[in-house]
Amino acid sequence: MPDWEKRFRAPRVSLPDWAEDAPDRSLFVSNATGTYELYAWDRSTGEQRQVTDRPNGTTDGVLSPDGAWIWWFDDKDGDEFGVWRRQRFDGGEDELAAPGLDPSYPAGLALGRDGRTAIVGRSTDEDGTTVHLARTGEPPVEIYRHRESAGVGDLSHDGTLIAVEHTEHGDAMHSALRVLRPDGSAVAELDDTKGGSEELGLEVLGFAPVDGDTRLLIGHQRRGRWEPLVWDVATGEESDLALELPGDVSAEWYPDGTGLLIVHSFEARSELFRYDLARRELERVPTPAGSVSGATARPDGSVEYLWSSAAEPSAVRSTTGQVVLDPPGMKSPGSVAVEDVWVEGPGGRIHALVQRPAGAEGPLPTVFDIHGGPTWHDSDAFAAGPAAWVDHGYAVVRVNYRGSTGYGRAWTDALKHRVGLIELEDIAAVRQWAVTSGLADPARLILTGGSWGGYLTLLGLGAQPDAWTVGIAAVPVADYVTAYHDEMEALKAMDRTLLGGTPEEVPERYEASSPLTYVDDVTTPVYISAGVNDPRCPIRQIDNYVKRLQARGAVHEVYRYDAGHGSLVVDERIKQVRLELDFAERHLKGRRDS
Repeated sequence: MPDWEKRFRAPRVSLPDWAEDAPDRSLFVSNATGTYELYAWDRSTGEQRQVTDRPNGTTDGVLSPDGAWIWWFDDKDGDEFGVWRRQRFDGGEDELAAPGLDPSYPAGLALGRDGRTAIVGRSTDEDGTTVHLARTGEPPVEIYRHRESAGVGDLSHDGTLIAVEHTEHGDAMHSALRVLRPDGSAVAELDDTKGGSEELGLEVLGFAPVDGDTRLLIGHQRRGRWEPLVWDVATGEESDLALELPGDVSAEWYPDGTGLLIVHSFEARSELFRYDLARRELERVPTPAGSVSGATARPDGSVEYLWSSAAEPSAVRSTTGQVVLDPPGMKSPGSVAVEDVWVEGPGGRIHALVQRPAGAEGPLPTVFDIHGGPTWHDSDAFAAGPAAWVDHGYAVVRVNYRGSTGYGRAWTDALKHRVGLIELEDIAAVRQWAVTSGLADPARLILTGGSWGGYLTLLGLGAQPDAWTVGIAAVPVADYVTAYHDEMEALKAMDRTLLGGTPEEVPERYEASSPLTYVDDVTTPVYISAGVNDPRCPIRQIDNYVKRLQARGAVHEVYRYDAGHGSLVVDERIKQVRLELDFAERHLKGRRDS
């Protein structure tokens, strides 16, 4: 078995979640059976058992604070439209977790410590967002409703306060906060979108883990990046931490409420700190250089975190020095480290991460692997996809274009109205660097990505037809107008924010940003893969794009699979990577810059 395939097959685990009032009971995700599913772990006995078993996998699960129940979201073949079910931690039959609530897209979930209360967020095309109080043995009660997108943030430790993130002002990229009582009446409001020209967002990070404590930890953007502050929703007092850290900062409570676990992300890497609230002091939590993709403070004061780097596979570690959860079986091979590259672009300096085969000299066949989101970023973290390209002799370049997170609010919020075209300007600048530096062979350049990265791939093949040799797009937006009408409601709201309205209100913007507009200019071979149940990048709009390729005999291949926005089945993912590698090899064969 080649190393690239071993990286996908090797068992891996997520950071275990643990029950607030039963910390020996944990829940995690693993691909141990070849499909990503939920697992229960009793730390007191060491026993682990598989909780879910579905053909297309399961990753959305929540452990109740008392450790008695595991809630998991049950959709149909990856369409993200379904209901919450629950199962006892010790095993048994699944049951409807909130009888009386019809299927929907999920919009957050918070479980009460009393073992019978849940706050359930739902989203549908007909109703917008609704939030319900669901108690065992009682019909659910609606406590919030609005046409715009919203979501459940958290439930206070004593169950008397509910934090909701909402976008009633119409900006889906910047949420405001409302705190409700269980009867739906409002306790407090915080809205940074009002009273200024800047667009600022807020996010819920969690209520203090103490009964009767009305402090809510939130994230804000008032100084040009994400930072935490403590908001007392009863008094209105705001305690700004004013951390002098250059990148985005998130946080969660230590279990005793006396401190915060700080996660600091800066220039594609992350690190941890403990912030003492009484002394207002920051202390570093030692972690290796790389990326922390999840962290939690345990009742004994230790910190468990999921860590990796581009060269080293992920592991769940602890500040006690132990590997917390080490799945048995084959170990994943490592890969090569990333190099940091900074390129001057039209909107400022662009950060790119570069991997190349060990000892290889350029110019090399080069893959521009574009991340999704768009509000996301590539980091110095282990990824089996880019490593597979490197194993086959390609250099890999990943670009944190305008719209990416981790470089300040202005960089993330730059995507307005000229959606897609802005990102392509940054990708083009990095492409130019890759060619002139001698890294990339201009006759062997692949543009690829999934989701938003797939969208940028198709848009780039048409808008920059002379720049690329091959295009490989996974679950892409291909026809923006049709995608808008078919996608899930929360994404409609995001598109209205990005483009300034609906396709009927600003048709020229949707036209300028749609790959379908440029499809007749595509001259490179195109490979497209798509999930037939995808609610984010629906299949009909991809079919519209493919029909236009077919009509003029353009070189293309399409692979459709029975899942949603990607696959949780390891064999399926390996099949897709093998098809992509084969497509690239066939269409690059014999090409070389003269």
